[in-house]
Amino acid sequence: MDQASPRIGLALGGGGARGLAHISVLEAFDDLGVRPTHIAGTSIGALIGAIYASGLSAAEIREHARELLANRRELIRRILADPAVTFGQLLSLRPRLGAMIDGELLVRAALPDGLPDRIEDLPTRFTAVATDFYRRTAHPLTQGPVVPAIAASIALPGLIAPRRIQGRVLIDGGVTDPLPFRQLDEVDIVIAVDVTGRPVGRPGRMPALPELVFRSSMIMQHLLVQANIERSPPDILIRPDVDHIRVLEFLKLPEIEKAAAAAREELKRRLADLLAAPPER
Repeated sequence: MDQASPRIGLALGGGGARGLAHISVLEAFDDLGVRPTHIAGTSIGALIGAIYASGLSAAEIREHARELLANRRELIRRILADPAVTFGQLLSLRPRLGAMIDGELLVRAALPDGLPDRIEDLPTRFTAVATDFYRRTAHPLTQGPVVPAIAASIALPGLIAPRRIQGRVLIDGGVTDPLPFRQLDEVDIVIAVDVTGRPVGRPGRMPALPELVFRSSMIMQHLLVQANIERSPPDILIRPDVDHIRVLEFLKLPEIEKAAAAAREELKRRLADLLAAPPER
């Protein structure tokens, strides 16, 4: 894009495994030969957003995800290959919190090699969104080490341990800002990709406990997203058809890719129309 081209802001929302659909959506940018100038991500959106902000193409991210998620053994191998790993660190054993997964270990295992260590060194401006537990507000992380910032953004209560950054206790960004398009500034076009999803299945069926917990959280996040959209809608809102994917079904990447193909084409079409429109005077 030349200097006169519109600046694009991209918000990638949280939604567990459904967030793998972001990879397919990113391919629309590569198809059009454009890149966002500011990326904001919550939870898995922060993870994928940081990788894209590092300069990798969507195809490269897709290939990395396929290799990582081809089977459980590969992910476990990458975690155990971390020289800092001990069993206690893996489960983040804390008397008051109980046993939860250490998010930094997961993030280091999930990130491709070669990413800059600090957010401000990423080629594309990037914001990871977490939640300040005690202030009860969204907390954008725009500088500092990449790994702890993403670990804070994905710190799903009860599953992944909170992070303490600069004296703040931070948890999953989806608690307060599941689709962080309001964090985007100094852009001309705002694009938001929502993967919060909704409960699916036969009405009247009693959900199992894990589904009940995770889907209830998604309902609350969906309502937050709707309220923010009604208050100030993004220029383009994309919702991949991945409602049927459960929060922890990361090994269903091929199914998610297939389900998100239509969202890729929708974004490509709508963004191309906006880029071709004459500038407002």
